[in-house]
Amino acid sequence: MSNIVENVKKIGSEIEEGIEKGLEKAGEVLDNVASHLPFSNLAKKSNGAFRIEIDMPGIKKKDINIDVEGNLLTVSATREMKNEVKKKDYYLCESAFGKIERKFSIPDGVDRDKITAELEHGQLVIELELEEKRKPKSIAIK
Repeated sequence: MSNIVENVKKIGSEIEEGIEKGLEKAGEVLDNVASHLPFSNLAKKSNGAFRIEIDMPGIKKKDINIDVEGNLLTVSATREMKNEVKKKDYYLCESAFGKIERKFSIPDGVDRDKITAELEHGQLVIELELEEKRKPKSIAIK
């Protein structure tokens, strides 16, 4: 009987240890994923349209893709940065390579044909205009 209790305790300890290691590994994976997500801001403008600003430092316009499928706007890019310093007595090379991606849900009423994007000073700005019939309007009182 004592042997069964010891085995159950041992199995319980192994399960706990496995869960702790799994949580640690999940944290490492999430940290790695987060490092590949560019920072972004989303703002609703006074006319009801939307503006998305995404930080894309060191990324060239040709390396950025913006796709709209259904109500999902996907921004993806390939980052290929290399900071290389060569001196007489040392050499330093810091690189950041990889694909980054953000997805945004587009609200109903956004005119897909009027979505614009501009890259300036390392920031991608996407403007989402509303369909004409969805724009807010004031009603005059007679």
